[in-house]
Amino acid sequence: MKEAILQIKDLKKYYGSGDSQVKALDGVTFDVYKGEMLVLLGNSGCGKSTLLNIIGGMDSPTSGQVMLGDTDITAYKDRELTSFRKEKIGFIFQFYNLLPDLTALENVRLSIKGKDKDHLAEKTLELVGLGEDRMHHYPSQLSGGEQQRVSIARALVKKADIILCDEPTGALDDKTGRLILQLLQDIVRKEGQTMVIVTHTTPIASMANRVITLKNGKILKEKVNEHPIDAKDIEW
Repeated sequence: MKEAILQIKDLKKYYGSGDSQVKALDGVTFDVYKGEMLVLLGNSGCGKSTLLNIIGGMDSPTSGQVMLGDTDITAYKDRELTSFRKEKIGFIFQFYNLLPDLTALENVRLSIKGKDKDHLAEKTLELVGLGEDRMHHYPSQLSGGEQQRVSIARALVKKADIILCDEPTGALDDKTGRLILQLLQDIVRKEGQTMVIVTHTTPIASMANRVITLKNGKILKEKVNEHPIDAKDIEW
């Protein structure tokens, strides 16, 4: 039996009212299963980024629930949401969101609680393929692909329940994008990490365990990939 780590129940997000009302999400319901790679697919404006922001506690819905175990995170107060984001969720963004005045190592180190921060940060950066010769560089001294590896390491080092990725290859060229996608896929397969990826790039969906396609704030269809392809073979 698959274990639902997160349950999205009749989620709605409306802006405005009357004739000008925009329904960014209009009754979205699905589960996220432990250890899966789930892709939320759709064109710009379909509601996928809004959905990711609500799951990650960065936005609140008009109605509906996001259940993590027996807890509805949409009922959290600001302080509880801050703790939730710090402890339960890892974020990987399109534009990396690294602190420019900190080295790669220092950026990752910020996400670690407890002792041996440098050792754990170094090991995690090595895991994502950023070696000793690069981890002491600042973001401006790293390529786009290297900066995204730092972002991935920062998300991984938290040992978060779920990693949320918002267009993780959007700022990368095709070759570098495939390398990053392969890294994300390896993390799911080898580390048992649960991962949700938002993308408008249809071929990326073929590497996922499951794909939910959104349109106009609703789920258009859901598909299980019995045999996900290796990310290195994706072409777009």
